[in-house]
Amino acid sequence: MQDALDSINQQLSERQADGTSSADAGTKYLTFLLAGEDYGVDILKVREIIGVLDITRVPQTSDFVGGLINLRGRVIPVIDLRSRFEMPAAPFNDETCIIVVDVGELIGVIVDTVHEVHEIPESQIERPPVLGGQVDMSYILGMGMVDGNVKILLDIDKVLNSKDMVQCPNSDAKLIAEAV
Repeated sequence: MQDALDSINQQLSERQADGTSSADAGTKYLTFLLAGEDYGVDILKVREIIGVLDITRVPQTSDFVGGLINLRGRVIPVIDLRSRFEMPAAPFNDETCIIVVDVGELIGVIVDTVHEVHEIPESQIERPPVLGGQVDMSYILGMGMVDGNVKILLDIDKVLNSKDMVQCPNSDAKLIAEAV
């Protein structure tokens, strides 16, 4: 597992060193598993992938707020994506990871396991299906087709949208999520 994380983090470092723009790489997605389903986020939003660290719970926050972690001296909030999507909880294991994303601030997102980086051409991305007026699909960019499998492509900015975020005045973390 650590070899896979190191390989993906190496790809991330190379992309950042290249200075590749969104226009150049908007079709590359980091894919991961969550409750048995495949998801993806734009690789340009991903800063790094780490194993689960000690997470400090923050009182009076929503269930989807995992808490705060110390990432090399920087305190960042961590969101449990299973809880955020109202999925059943699962115990952490050796494959559970934190994907550190940049949505204006660094935020960690807990996922079941990370797969790999896929280049998905726009021709292989379909619009999200309409599931009725009560289901919010605004956070889904589209449905990516990779080797006959569907990957749910997330707009991580909308998943971690500003109405769910508040300033955290008593810590070094600038943002943590509050109850919706």
